[in-house]
Amino acid sequence: MWPNISAAPFLLTGFPGLETAHHWISIPFFAVYVSVLFGTGTLLYLIKDDHTLHEPMYYFLATLAGTDLMVTLTTMPTVMGVLWVNHWEMSHGACFLQAYCIHSLSIVESGVLLAMAFDRFIAIRYPLSYNSILINSRVMKIGLGVLMRGFVSIVPPILPLYWFPYCHSHVLSHAFCLHQDVMKLACADITFNRIYPVILVAFTFFLDAVIILFSYTLILKTVLGIASTEERAKAFNTCVSHISCVLIFYITVIGLTFIHRFGKHAPHVVHITMSYVYFLFPPFMNPIIYSIKTKHIQRSIIHLFSGHSRA
Repeated sequence: MWPNISAAPFLLTGFPGLETAHHWISIPFFAVYVSVLFGTGTLLYLIKDDHTLHEPMYYFLATLAGTDLMVTLTTMPTVMGVLWVNHWEMSHGACFLQAYCIHSLSIVESGVLLAMAFDRFIAIRYPLSYNSILINSRVMKIGLGVLMRGFVSIVPPILPLYWFPYCHSHVLSHAFCLHQDVMKLACADITFNRIYPVILVAFTFFLDAVIILFSYTLILKTVLGIASTEERAKAFNTCVSHISCVLIFYITVIGLTFIHRFGKHAPHVVHITMSYVYFLFPPFMNPIIYSIKTKHIQRSIIHLFSGHSRA
């Protein structure tokens, strides 16, 4: 059977009932969009340009920034198209590709946060062996493993979307394509597409969160065992940025899941708003957190914008 790509296009949704205010709503969205591009772009440039940042911790941070950048570039063009110029239509192929990128990048981000937790675990628990354990080749393998898990694991539920017949309404519930929205419009057996994502979430987001929690339990035990109060504070401070990013990511994941599962009677605008918070808040906050909490990043930013050369 050939892919079903010639049917009527899908129709994206902005903020129902607020169509006349879309131009005003687009202003904060555009401001966040630009901020994410600037923040993640700056982080990536600094890590590439500053040789003092060529360490495992910052390699993982660069991967996180790159993932945040790709999530934003994947979702925001269609969002701004709807809010700015009322561009509602989206072809099947473009929709499925966008859904694939959105979901795979979410899994990648969870994996990157797990890798960063492993980095902090080694740095605090085994500081003398840190450089011998996290050598560049091993960091690269971890990074590739995280990317492969994200981009391969989401293929099974996305591929069937190309062959499903769509005889129901073609109206989606967001200004971007999500797997759970598209599959509901199919006139076919979607049992696999309902069950597989639940299993995938359990073995990615949930498992990653449990391992991260366990890692920080051991890290906290080690930090509390340090005799010097100053050294204890210094050790814990190296984890603050990552803990903040983990909390922001997983709180938004839990919030979105809670709204979708138990907020069926909540206004539709609440569901839409929570989706935007999930996709935009972590990419917006992550560069800010690392700029404020990481002295090496602060120093590199000062050098970059002051025009001074690095020592």
